[in-house]
Amino acid sequence: MKASIRVKYGPPEQVLNIKEIDKPIPKNDELLIKVYASSANRSDYHVLTGQPFFMRFFTGLPKPRLTVTGSDFAGQVEATGTSVTSFKVGDKVMGFGGVLGYGSHTEYITFPESKGIVLMPGNITYEQAAGCLEGTYYSAAGINYLKPKAGQKALVYGATGAIGSADVQFLKYYGLYVTAVCGGEHAELVRSLGADKVIDYKTRDFTKDEERYDYVFDAVGKTGFLKCKPLMKKSGIYTSSGGFEYLAWSLITKVTGGKKVLFIPPKDIKGSLEFIRRLVEEGKFRPVIDRMYPLDNIADAFTYVGTHQKIGNVIIKMNE
Repeated sequence: MKASIRVKYGPPEQVLNIKEIDKPIPKNDELLIKVYASSANRSDYHVLTGQPFFMRFFTGLPKPRLTVTGSDFAGQVEATGTSVTSFKVGDKVMGFGGVLGYGSHTEYITFPESKGIVLMPGNITYEQAAGCLEGTYYSAAGINYLKPKAGQKALVYGATGAIGSADVQFLKYYGLYVTAVCGGEHAELVRSLGADKVIDYKTRDFTKDEERYDYVFDAVGKTGFLKCKPLMKKSGIYTSSGGFEYLAWSLITKVTGGKKVLFIPPKDIKGSLEFIRRLVEEGKFRPVIDRMYPLDNIADAFTYVGTHQKIGNVIIKMNE
């Protein structure tokens, strides 16, 4: 079977190759899945390039532990281990193996039935299902942890990304007033996702907004607590998709009280994916997809992800 292989860290065009490897055999508690689609996402890009450098302490130093790239997948169960009871051959499934990667950019994978895998919604394609995973999971896990209430207000910075576009939809599901910060050319898109107000960061300083928010979500990790603090209510919460400053402020504000930075460790992948699946089936969430690439062109997909200009998700199709 074909797979996206790398044996060292570096830019996608220099380290990625498509090679033939052996098809895996499922263990007793595993599923053998024929993968039809996956995403090339920001987490995968960091793991691929080994940047920021501290990630290598988790993904392998001095070279990556996993040679096959990818962390999420949408596909069909082709075989099951002897102890599997939750899934059967022919089931369409989607799953996420975690931020450190799982080796899903390939035509077949094995995956434990007890981990982050659920049945695919019946009303979407494999490609759309792949757009409901990595970034969508982080959004769902964070917002469900916060348990926001109807009538509260939230600002989402980076509202067109994989995480941000999901943030807008999940916050509206909970009944919040949502202000989306993005490029003005995407105003129609974020309004279609439910945003009540749109701020074009290219023409207006979003920190001068007169609204005061219960939550500020930095969905791309490019702002900061101090910059956003004036936007927050006295007991407001700021959360971000990354950065050392974010982690430091989460510890500081934990003891100072008032406006706080909340670090939400990702957990319960299966539970979050079940939540996403239900909302998709109910027509209350839709993935935003920017571009699709065949597996053979995965280096081009990662190069595009590295520009930080993608809108929603970049999808890899395993079988053209």
